[in-house]
Amino acid sequence: MTKRIFRSICLVAIAVFLASVTFFLCALYDYFGNVQQRGLKTQTELAAQGVQTAGAKYFEGLVPKGYRISWISADGSVLYDSEADSAEMENHLAREEIKEALASGYGESARYSVTLMERTLYSAKRLPDGTVIRLSVAQNTLLTLLLGMTQPILLIIVIAIGVSFWLAHRLSQNITAPLNQLNLDDPLNNEGYDELSPLLRRIDAQQRQIRQQEKKLCQKQEEFEAVTENMAEGIILLNTKGIILGINRAASDVFGATRACIGQHLLSVSRSIEISELLSGIKSGVRTEKIIEQNGKKYQFSVSPVNEDGNISGAVLLMLDLTEKEQAEQMRREFTANVSHELKTPLHTIAGCAELLENGMVRPEDKARFYSQIRGEAGRMIALVEDIIRLSHLDEGAEDMKREHVDLYDLAVETVRSLSREAESAGVSVSVKGESAMVYGIPQLLESIVYNLTDNAIKYNRQGGTVKVSVGCLSDGVHLSVADTGIGILPEHRERIFERFYRVDKSRSKELGGTGLGLSIVKHAAMLHDAKIELESAKGKGTTITVVF
Repeated sequence: MTKRIFRSICLVAIAVFLASVTFFLCALYDYFGNVQQRGLKTQTELAAQGVQTAGAKYFEGLVPKGYRISWISADGSVLYDSEADSAEMENHLAREEIKEALASGYGESARYSVTLMERTLYSAKRLPDGTVIRLSVAQNTLLTLLLGMTQPILLIIVIAIGVSFWLAHRLSQNITAPLNQLNLDDPLNNEGYDELSPLLRRIDAQQRQIRQQEKKLCQKQEEFEAVTENMAEGIILLNTKGIILGINRAASDVFGATRACIGQHLLSVSRSIEISELLSGIKSGVRTEKIIEQNGKKYQFSVSPVNEDGNISGAVLLMLDLTEKEQAEQMRREFTANVSHELKTPLHTIAGCAELLENGMVRPEDKARFYSQIRGEAGRMIALVEDIIRLSHLDEGAEDMKREHVDLYDLAVETVRSLSREAESAGVSVSVKGESAMVYGIPQLLESIVYNLTDNAIKYNRQGGTVKVSVGCLSDGVHLSVADTGIGILPEHRERIFERFYRVDKSRSKELGGTGLGLSIVKHAAMLHDAKIELESAKGKGTTITVVF
C-alpha cells in the first residue's frame, strides 16, 4: 500500500509540475511576445517620423540591429528593404499588416516559419504621403525556446523530481503509519482515521464470531480426541483427495506414523496397493471394505464416505484388528480337533474291549484286565472332560468363584501330600520349603496351579529324581517355585507349552495319562490372579517354573 501511495503522489506531483511548467512557459512566451510587439510598434513610429522628416535620406547609412526595415509604396511595391534588394521583392499589398496600415493607419501581424522554427512579428505605419514603413523582428518559437533552455529546465526537473520523491516518501509513510500501527487484536482500541471505524467495528465483530467458532471447534476436537485416542480401533479422517485430517493413536501405531502426518496424503504414510484401491471409492460414495495384512497382523479396513448436503466432503477409514479373532478361531478349531482326537482313542479302546467281552471272546482270567482297561480309559476321559470344563470356566472369568486370603505355603504342603502316592510310584522325592505367604485369590485355582505344576514335575521326571516346591515373599511379590530334575524343555518348545493339548513328548504324556491341559489351566489361573509365569529349563537337566503373585 505504501508503494502505491508513493507512486500515486509522485505521479501527481510530476504531472502537476510539468503542467505548471508548460503553462508558465506558454504564459511567459505570450507575455514577452506582447512586450516585443509593443516595442516593435514604438520603433516603427520612430522610423516613420524619421522617414517623414528626412525622406529617403533617412535610410542612408542606417544599419538596424535586430530589426528589418521596409518602405512600401501605396501600390504595394517595395521602395526600400534593409536586408534584400527591393527591386527583386514581390508586391506586399496583400500582406496583412500592410492592408491594415493602408486602411487604418497602423497594422501588425505575426507569421511562423516551420523551416526556420521561428516566429516573425510585423508592425506597419502609414505615412502622410500614403507610403508605409514596416519593421519586423524575429522571435523564437516556444519549441526553440524550450530547446534553448534545456539545461536549466532539466536541472529544475531533476530537483523537482527529487523533492517530489522525498515528499512522496514522507507523505506515504505518514499516511500508512496509522494503518501499520493498527492493533487488530483489539480493533476498537485504535486511534487513526475516522473513515476506518466501520471497518474496525466489522473486524471486531468477525473476530468475536471466529473466537466463538474456534472455541466450539476446539471443544469438538477435544471430545473427538478423547473418544478416539482410547479406542482400540484405528480411525483416520480423510478429505476427498485422501489427505489426512485426523488420526488417532491406534491408527498411528498401525502405520508406524506420528501426528505429524496430518496434512499429508495417506499413501505417503502407507504405499499399499490395497489401501490405494480403497481410496479410489471415496469420490464414488461407495462404502468399501478389505482385509489387509499390516506389520504381520490382519486388519479389516473400512472406508465410509461422509455426505454433507448431498455432497461427499471426505471419508472415515476404520481399522479393526482381526489378528486375535483369527487366532481365537484357529485355537477353537485346533481345540475341537484335539478334543476329538483325545476322546477318539479311549472311546475306541472302550468300544473294542466291550465288544470282545460282549461276544465272549475274552478268557475268564483276562476279563479283569479288560475291565481295568475300560475303567482306566473312562477315567482318562472323565479327567479330560473335567479339565475342559475347568478351562471353559476360566475363560469366562470364574466370576462365581469367591476370593479369600490363602496361605500359599500351607496350600502347597497339602497339595504335595495329596500327590505323595504318585511321587512314590514314579520313584521321585518331593519336598516343600519356604515360609507362610498370604495371597488374596481363589483357593480352588491356587490349588490347581500348585497341583498341575507339581504333577507335571513328577510325571516328566526321571527315576530317583527330585521335585522341590518353594514358597516365599520377595520384594516383587509372593513366589511359588516348582523345580524338577526331569527331561527338560528345548527352547523351541518353551513358548508353546502353555497352549492347550501341546505336549513336548506326546508318547510319554499319553503313557502317563496326561490330558495336555494342565499348564494351560495354570496359565489361565495365573492370569486371573494378575500373576506372571517365569520358566527356566535345560534339556536333560530339569525345569523350574516360578509363579509370581
